[in-house]
Amino acid sequence: MDNLKNNIFGGVTAAVVALPLALAFGVSSGAGAAAGLYGAIFVGLFAALFGGTRTQISGPTGPMTVVMAAIITHFIGQYPDTGMALAFAAVMLGGLFQILFGLLRIGKYIILVPYPVISGFMSGIGVIIIVLQLGPFLGHAAGAGVFDMLIKVPSMLFSADGAAVLIGGVTLAVTFFWPEKLSRFLPAPLAALIIGTLVFLLIFPASHLAVIGQIPTGLPSFQMPSFTMDAASDLITYALLLAGLGAIDSLLTSLVADNMTGTKHDSNRELIGQGIGNMVAGAFGALPGAGATMRTAINIKAGGTDRTSGVLHAIVLLVLALGAGGLVENVPYAVLAGILIKVGIDIIDWSYIKRLHRLPLFSQLLMLGVMLTTVFYDLMTAVVLGVFIANMVTIDRLTKLQLDGLFLTDGSEDFAPLNETEQTLLREAAGSVLLFHLDGPMSFGVAHEMKHRIKDYSRHKTLIIDMSKSSIVGITSALAIEDIIRREKSVGGTVYLAGIGDPCRCSFDRLDIFKMVGKAEQFADRQSAIKAAINKA
Repeated sequence: MDNLKNNIFGGVTAAVVALPLALAFGVSSGAGAAAGLYGAIFVGLFAALFGGTRTQISGPTGPMTVVMAAIITHFIGQYPDTGMALAFAAVMLGGLFQILFGLLRIGKYIILVPYPVISGFMSGIGVIIIVLQLGPFLGHAAGAGVFDMLIKVPSMLFSADGAAVLIGGVTLAVTFFWPEKLSRFLPAPLAALIIGTLVFLLIFPASHLAVIGQIPTGLPSFQMPSFTMDAASDLITYALLLAGLGAIDSLLTSLVADNMTGTKHDSNRELIGQGIGNMVAGAFGALPGAGATMRTAINIKAGGTDRTSGVLHAIVLLVLALGAGGLVENVPYAVLAGILIKVGIDIIDWSYIKRLHRLPLFSQLLMLGVMLTTVFYDLMTAVVLGVFIANMVTIDRLTKLQLDGLFLTDGSEDFAPLNETEQTLLREAAGSVLLFHLDGPMSFGVAHEMKHRIKDYSRHKTLIIDMSKSSIVGITSALAIEDIIRREKSVGGTVYLAGIGDPCRCSFDRLDIFKMVGKAEQFADRQSAIKAAINKA
């Protein structure tokens, strides 16, 4: 009974917080307030029912809204008649991709994106939200993009509407300074919505500020997704962006929920739940969504313990959507701008930025580069480029570490892994036997260095490749070893293999390397191989 009571309170509280944000996100996206509200309902309901995080509250988020706004702008610009339908087709396809991510069980890999990339992307999203809301905050229409808005800001400042600035300023101040004690009963975003609207109605009733206007009552109708071959490439690109961003956003929020509740979420199930929610949202012309960190935290703090709170959050919003549309039709865009500017400020990763000067130069440049690319160029390019550069640098660092486990010796110098007998045997060979020792995983980054190091030894007649400590050998490394064997044999040399384990044997079998090195040239350990090489000489 206590759990039910706590879940009811958590769900209702989360819905109260979600209402003004959903309206603001809907207007900001260009799809309308109703699209934001039903996005919170559909994604919130189905992610709660089928997702893998018991206390997560899902719905439209700042990052997803910025991407959706870009998608709508792109498709309407390219296809004026079917642009909106194509935009929501991308939402449905993005949901399908998320379901596939979950079924393919790649949830645990999605959040392995390097933190500087996530920080730069999220901070860039925050900057975009703030810049795009400057127009409504100053009493003007929202700009088509960041560049467009920044160019117009000087003229907007000179012709700013005093009523809009005051109303937006009051709203923004409430979101910042609303007492924590009152937030338990009236969350700051809703308080800001109410107070900002009252200021408009009581002090500026004659103002001509733009307002939300009439919100259609009743359930939204199903929209048949639009698809054309001309738009296929853009649809897939934007769908993957929505799916990837929504997955990262949701799974990061899942980690926050785990830390707050001491539980462990199911990443793959969470992706499936989010995907189902987004597919339904797209089918009914609603905004895509993801796990919402602030709403999830509020739900948990208010007592939410399981899926019941997430389902109730959606039901409460549905009741409001069906019967309370008239209560929000007079909300000015300036109020929504004030709320969204606070959202943008919160999304910016201030903690990381404050410590940026203490971090390595590469981390600084990566974070700033991703952020600037996000703001001024393209969201997808920012993420792909950031991940690519980060992975290339990581591979380079791993290669250097793995090269420390690559040793060559002909007995002329002491070699730590060798025991006394092996060292003595190599010295007796007087340079005619060269031992090539691989230690640890061998990635493709090591392959080329392997071949170059052997060239430094020219006196040997027998090469022993010792793989007793090599745990993983990729196909590229195996091909490099094959090339080494072929080159040794082409000059009349002999190649022995020692300590071949199952992972290495599998790669070698696939490449038919054992056709070049017969069973008589394979040994269980390097000492046996060294003795055989000396006896042959």
